[in-house]
Amino acid sequence: MSYVDGFLIPVPKAKLDEYRRMARQASEVWKEHGCTAYVECIGDDVPYGELTSFPRAVQARDDEVVIFSWAMWPSREARDAANEKIMKDPRLAESMNNAPFDGKRMIFGGFEAFIEV
Repeated sequence: MSYVDGFLIPVPKAKLDEYRRMARQASEVWKEHGCTAYVECIGDDVPYGELTSFPRAVQARDDEVVIFSWAMWPSREARDAANEKIMKDPRLAESMNNAPFDGKRMIFGGFEAFIEV
């Protein structure tokens, strides 16, 4: 079964083009290192819930959109090995240091797939 890295990110609407450029570059680097699928989605129908919601989870403001993304890997071992190389890749260094979003509010995690159709 695959391994999935998932991300939930609040991105300022004014920096969405900058985020897209960064995400496209990251996707190319990740694919070079074995990522089998990479998806970036912008919130379209994600109301601010009273108790829980995607926007609430990342404390999204009115001037931000919520990005939901994931990357699939053949295994956790493949992901872990790739991440060591990815974090050292000079193509990502500048965008990682000047990310167009508040990284403190980003939610991320690794997930082992148990159903794949």
